[in-house]
Amino acid sequence: MIRIHDSLSGEKQELKPIKPPTLRMYVCGLTVYDYVHIGHGRMLTVFDVVTRYLRHRGLSLTYVRNITDIDDKIIRRAAENGETTDALTARFIAAMNEDCARLSILPPDEEPRATQYMPQMIAMVSKLIERGHAYVGADGDVLYSVASFAPYGRLSGKRLADLRAGARVEVDAAKRDPLDFVLWKQAKPGEPWWDSPWGKGRPGWHIECSAMSTALLGTHFDIHGGGMDLKFPHHENEIAQSCAATGDEFVNLWMHNGFVNVDEEKMSKSLGNFFTLREVLKTLRHPEVLRYFFLASHYRGPINYSLEQLEQADAALSRIYTALRGLPAAAPGRGTGAATARFEERMDDDFNTPEALAVLQGLTREINTAKDAGDQARAAALGAELKSLGGLLGLLSVPAEEWFRLTRTAGGVAASAGLSDAQVEERIASRAAARQAKDFAAADRIRKELVAAGVLLEDKPDGTSVWRRA
Repeated sequence: MIRIHDSLSGEKQELKPIKPPTLRMYVCGLTVYDYVHIGHGRMLTVFDVVTRYLRHRGLSLTYVRNITDIDDKIIRRAAENGETTDALTARFIAAMNEDCARLSILPPDEEPRATQYMPQMIAMVSKLIERGHAYVGADGDVLYSVASFAPYGRLSGKRLADLRAGARVEVDAAKRDPLDFVLWKQAKPGEPWWDSPWGKGRPGWHIECSAMSTALLGTHFDIHGGGMDLKFPHHENEIAQSCAATGDEFVNLWMHNGFVNVDEEKMSKSLGNFFTLREVLKTLRHPEVLRYFFLASHYRGPINYSLEQLEQADAALSRIYTALRGLPAAAPGRGTGAATARFEERMDDDFNTPEALAVLQGLTREINTAKDAGDQARAAALGAELKSLGGLLGLLSVPAEEWFRLTRTAGGVAASAGLSDAQVEERIASRAAARQAKDFAAADRIRKELVAAGVLLEDKPDGTSVWRRA
């Protein structure tokens, strides 16, 4: 039984697919006007793991993650750059796909773009006007009437009276209520526009996800996810407009991942602690280090990004890869299912990845014990189980020997500024020949050269068969 914390009820709920064994999930994706940052990276990783695990548990999942390719930020950035919005968004969509591939984020089943769903958005806005939930303001914009939807605020726990009390002093004369939000904006000179019954314009941000999700998954689907920052007002507004337009329940379970802080402070460009995925990945041995860091904390809580945390993630992964070194290929054998059962128990409980990683570390210790006892067959079977479970988290995809040849500053490139892999192997062969000839001075000189290049050797009775980069 899979239980998921539902942000709407505030409690863990048993996952009961509306149409078993199929499952439908929509996650709010990126607004593509800049590079993917580590906050986005956490969201992408969280729902990638959710997707992998739900499918592992036998559910036929349809995963939809949208792209917002038209909104105020995109229009402003394109104007600043002197380029079209289409050129800007195409460039950052390509960059997003590159970053996702590096982080082993599986592509969603559907990746709708807002600009492809204008007819659906216009139809939904028309339905809201028809049902008395929206109106055309004095300035020509179409606005949603928040007061018309009695349950407004139930997701975020906010009351309309409190929200109005906290509203800005400036009154927008075009609105009936300061809380009303835009569904369709009248086009300004030089901005992209689409024809509509209300004149040339473009959609408000909130209506985009309602139209795309219901078009692809129906008016009532299983899971809706996104970052905690979207809970209010974006997801609150989605509920209001979707339920009002369709008369259906919209979503069964709401999932929200927590924020990423940087050295205990909220990540912000103004604070100078804003990091993109691509600049972070360049500093790591491999992108799996960042994935491990994300998964080492429960998805619902905040996570603190720091160099120390990344070092700990690298060390933890390296311990696992150390256990996998030298193991022959094998399938999980008898007596190895206990760890899988523990792993599934942890993941069934609201995708508890920190506890799931603890299961992987426990398997690592069992492998080392089997190795020490000379039971290579059991070590190999446990290693196969470890790799299989790691794969459900998007980890352990690198051959163990290769992991230790990756530099920590090459972003997963198996080479350093000094020596390539081939050059290292050549020097190791030369050192072995020198030792065979009892020219220990030459052998020692080669070792020192390798150490200076950041290459560490592990000598064994039968020669140097293992090396790694420092």
